[in-house]
Amino acid sequence: MPILALPAEIVVTARALPDPAAERLLGVSRIDRDRLEDAGGLGVEQVLREAAGVILFRRSDARSGQPTSQGVTLRALGGNAASRALLVLDGVPQSDPFGGWINWPAYDPAALAAVRIVRGGGSVADGPGALAGTIHLTSAVGEGIAGSVEAGSRSALYGSARAGMALGPGSLLLSGYGGRGEGFVPVEASVRGPADRASPYAYGGGRVRWVGEVAAGLGLEAAVSGFDDRRERGLAFTDNRTRGADASLRLVGRGEWGWSALVYGQRREFESSFASTDRTRTTATRTALQYDVPGRAVGWSAELRPPVGKGTELRLGTDGRRMTGRSDEFGAYSAGQPTRDRSAGGKSAHAGLFAELTWQEGRFTLSGTARMDRWTISDGVLRDRSLVTGTVSEERVPSRRVWRPTARVAAGASVSERVALRTAAYLGWRLPTLNELFRPFRAGTDAVAANPLLTPERLRGAEVGADWRRGGASVSVTAFANRLLDPIANVTLGTGPGTFPAVGFVAAGGSYRQRRNLDRIDVTGLEAAGSWTRGEWTLGGSLSLADARVRATGAAAPLDGLRPAQTSSFGAGASVNWERGGRSAGVQLRHSGRAYEDDLNRLSLPAATTVDAAAAWSLSPRVAMTVRAENLFDARVIAGRTGDGITERATPRSLWLGLRLTR
Repeated sequence: MPILALPAEIVVTARALPDPAAERLLGVSRIDRDRLEDAGGLGVEQVLREAAGVILFRRSDARSGQPTSQGVTLRALGGNAASRALLVLDGVPQSDPFGGWINWPAYDPAALAAVRIVRGGGSVADGPGALAGTIHLTSAVGEGIAGSVEAGSRSALYGSARAGMALGPGSLLLSGYGGRGEGFVPVEASVRGPADRASPYAYGGGRVRWVGEVAAGLGLEAAVSGFDDRRERGLAFTDNRTRGADASLRLVGRGEWGWSALVYGQRREFESSFASTDRTRTTATRTALQYDVPGRAVGWSAELRPPVGKGTELRLGTDGRRMTGRSDEFGAYSAGQPTRDRSAGGKSAHAGLFAELTWQEGRFTLSGTARMDRWTISDGVLRDRSLVTGTVSEERVPSRRVWRPTARVAAGASVSERVALRTAAYLGWRLPTLNELFRPFRAGTDAVAANPLLTPERLRGAEVGADWRRGGASVSVTAFANRLLDPIANVTLGTGPGTFPAVGFVAAGGSYRQRRNLDRIDVTGLEAAGSWTRGEWTLGGSLSLADARVRATGAAAPLDGLRPAQTSSFGAGASVNWERGGRSAGVQLRHSGRAYEDDLNRLSLPAATTVDAAAAWSLSPRVAMTVRAENLFDARVIAGRTGDGITERATPRSLWLGLRLTR
């Protein structure tokens, strides 16, 4: 919700090329800079949840959730912690090279100019992985100084600073941010014990970016960034840490022949410890320690837009990404000491060529896209060493190489100056992550085995929509149907107590699962969003309805007809904002329908409704005071449940007071 405009700061967005003409035929929503600046310590992932149909695997945010559960998807294509929507920052894919989740503390909302959410599959220029759509983050550049600081509940602090200046033929932007807090106790009071405690967090990062013209019609963008994120999960031995660094270089040609070329590199380091408790939750003991989880990625993209005539846009291009990663971890703890040392990992890559042609004649627009990729999975290895006897077992996985096509057709018509209709049909796919392929893991008393034989997920989808605009009012409605073939899910194969392949002993109350390709997930749904502005007031709302059903046979037959885990059928949001003379206030309501923790739909996560509020007062032309409330009425939002009756909640009521400065 827009809280305060700060006109002294000059904001310039810097994209490689204009938004593709074909996007007019898809369901697209935008989050503007005002909302991003107002996010403060909320984080980008919480702002994204305000858009219709955007789902994070867990209801917990990045301050309290396990980093590996922070995947993002759209249109109820959930049931998996790896992202089924593609997140890109200035053209660079952001999913973790090893696990496919998103490291949300790597982004400062205040350093972004805009967020663009493109729903639906069949994306050609962004590479594979955009099964449900693509979320584009665009950095801000410009001259001036801006910053903010906030203090909040449970000794929380957040700060952000940005400085932009002219440097040579362009602009240099320096930005830094950080936050910390004592956190809350995740386990609900009714079931917690002496071992349960608060979940502190601390994170920070920075970015250096230069954007300018190095020759007539030739732009250059160079960026280097890094972040560090530490959290604990509310028990001893549950701390984790993620560190990352990125570098990218992009050339942009803005002449008659528009073109861009991008290269980038990414580095991730992850460490995480896991624990279990006794029946009375009096003591916690370590069960596993991921002491080294390195992930690396290098990639490129190039696009050419030749002049082909008035009303026609042709895009030709190529892109690729190569990922390597592994997980080194201690397991099978006895008397507080590990008895096994496991290593699992490998390499994966994809590279492709694409073409997109969009033609407009009068009120009608047609678009067709095609893409061909070659993917590889190689050097897969699972190594297990006994720390007691020194015995080593090793399994090497054969390499695979396959070609995969992608396509999309779309059409639209402007019925009048106020109404436009659109429709699209598409194919898409996602390569299994190295984590899904090779690494078994534990979550509480549950254990999940990896599966090196997983195949890529494939999407077939179609949608039809209408957009209406009049003055300060707009409404967008989209109906869609998606079929996700070979979706990867954690399939329950047994319950504890017992010893199971690849994971060892599972205690009573725990479940043994393995990642498997199901037959398919069918989703039909409706999305709607609208806004109305009149004078000092702005009203907004969004709605997401989705009926998602698993279709499964064989060992997964018990899942047939059930809903994918962590996927609700109903979501809605509404906001009211007011602004006048440097003062502003806003209230936002967000509702998430009932979901299920597990694939068997036995552990229900109740529906939840939260209310956020914010206000700002301008103390001077350069300084403003801000007040924010998250979950104002302290609604009970259940983020997780286990088979032995433990429930975990998401963020309780949090109050913030801050100052914002521009110069």
